[in-house]
Amino acid sequence: MTESAARPDTDTEQPLIAHLAELRNRLLRCLACVFVVFLGLSLFANDIYSLIAGPLLAQLPEHSSMIATEVAAPFLAPFKLVFFVAVFISVPYLLYQAWAFIAPGLYDNERRLVVPLISSSVLLFYLGCAFAFFVVFPLLFAFLTSTAPDGVTVMTDISHYLNFILKMFFAFGIAFEVPIAIILLVWTGLATVASLAKKRAYIIIGAFTVGMLLTPPDIISQVLLAVPVWLLFELGLILGRFVKRRSEDETETRAAASD
Repeated sequence: MTESAARPDTDTEQPLIAHLAELRNRLLRCLACVFVVFLGLSLFANDIYSLIAGPLLAQLPEHSSMIATEVAAPFLAPFKLVFFVAVFISVPYLLYQAWAFIAPGLYDNERRLVVPLISSSVLLFYLGCAFAFFVVFPLLFAFLTSTAPDGVTVMTDISHYLNFILKMFFAFGIAFEVPIAIILLVWTGLATVASLAKKRAYIIIGAFTVGMLLTPPDIISQVLLAVPVWLLFELGLILGRFVKRRSEDETETRAAASD
């Protein structure tokens, strides 16, 4: 088995124009996918917004509701949400297109690692968003609405609420990618499991710092972001023990190619 056999798709290198044409086609497919999903969901824009607003609406005082302070907000806010939901749903297909574009340039051992990493990263991002929606939002909104001073009626603007939850979804989705980041650090040789374990105290402090910066100024949301990050860090250390460094994989590949 030769080294070229490990990368069969690179036997005949395509010219730059062909690569750019392929990249354009895959980008167009991605845009078409998001557009089709967006069109399908746009019929239910108001229902989707009501669903996402559920955690806050459940905590609002009686006779209180959300408001729209801008003329076009009742129309634009739901469709803005639908666009992000369309991207959210299309992520597996978007990543598949990215994978199909870069796969011909990877070795077989790299392909075996990248596929589960991409799948796991998508799953962890979805889990982070689900954790934010089902666990963090109910506790957070219950706390925030209960702290309103006497005489102050809680009536949140729909556009401001949308921006807030999108930031929270992104924060928790990215935070849940910690195990993937650790595996990549170990695989590329930038760090080892032992060196990362020694930095555990800094990771915990950093998790609380990130929670403070990305979440509202309350201890509940900060803890609910920092604690999962710490636990996922520990999970990443466990998984990292089973990952070979990239240099070791390449050495094995060259050794197999020379046989």
